[in-house]
Amino acid sequence: MDLLPEDVYKLLLSFLLGAIIGTEREYRSKSAGLRTMILIAVGSTLFTILSIRIGEDASRIAANIVTGIGFIGAGIIFRENNRVVGITTAAIVWVTAALGMGIGAGLYAVSLCCFAISGCSLVILSPIQKYIRRKNQIRNYRLMCIYQKKTLIIYEELFKSYDLKILRGEQNRSGSHITGNWTLQGSQKNHEQLTDFLLNDVEVLELDF
Repeated sequence: MDLLPEDVYKLLLSFLLGAIIGTEREYRSKSAGLRTMILIAVGSTLFTILSIRIGEDASRIAANIVTGIGFIGAGIIFRENNRVVGITTAAIVWVTAALGMGIGAGLYAVSLCCFAISGCSLVILSPIQKYIRRKNQIRNYRLMCIYQKKTLIIYEELFKSYDLKILRGEQNRSGSHITGNWTLQGSQKNHEQLTDFLLNDVEVLELDF
């Protein structure tokens, strides 16, 4: 099986697109960065070229590429501080593999179109995402006080005064202390104002936020 010039061009184009995507991920200090994205793009392209050149069951090889990328994506997603992170990077890995497969199949126009759309979602939509997060955030708070024969309902009223919605709340007493756990929803500014108040509240012995 001879190496055709078009195959080389496909691999180089995959290298270029993978490098661009990987640079964006590397800039944001993500787990799958420059080298990972390049290898995924080039590898997917090569597998697709081989499946076409072998010609026995190209669809099965392509399906196995998707399965393999699924394992890589699952390894990127993990839980940190009560939230799931890495989903965006895992999705980018999936799209990068699709780009490599498209290039390997010679579908340059649709692959470049997908690359442009994916790039817009990463770069152009990022400020919009930040704006939404400033206007609406969900945070978890835990505070502990000395038990004074009453609940911590005063803090629930405090949350409401800062225009923060209580999504979930529970209180537990242990000996001479009482602990409250709340999930609050509101703007970033209101969260920061509440945090400043609680940090300076002498009755709060412990605070997690």
